[in-house]
Amino acid sequence: MEILLVVAAIAILAGIVILALNPNKQLADTRNAQRRADVNTVLSAVYQFAIDNDGSLPSSIATSSDCSGVSTNEICQSDATSCSGLIDLTDLTTNEEYLTAIPSDPTGSSTNGAGYHIAQSTNGRVTVCAPDAEQGATIEVTR
Repeated sequence: MEILLVVAAIAILAGIVILALNPNKQLADTRNAQRRADVNTVLSAVYQFAIDNDGSLPSSIATSSDCSGVSTNEICQSDATSCSGLIDLTDLTTNEEYLTAIPSDPTGSSTNGAGYHIAQSTNGRVTVCAPDAEQGATIEVTR
């Protein structure tokens, strides 16, 4: 009887700890951290490309004032032939000079796209964003 009480008490405490830690929130925070790292990686690669090409950005980056709101601002994850209507950044992955591969959203929710969007303002500033960020987070970097 005492052993059953001890096992029950441990089970109750374990349940409380699991609820207190909220694993879904922890996993969402981890995915958002990955998104922040990926957004910064893509933006850094774009600017490294521009430095090596006399200030010219990859030509496929569209001019838009809304990074995440326009579906055609999504970055293509593979070659341009399978991603019609998406942004082709294969210039960054050629010979693995700037990126070894285009990073993709941790949820993998996009078919051919990376799940990240990129846009250029009329003044030439580039924004990379993660529209699938969880818990109401806004993940967006502009330089």
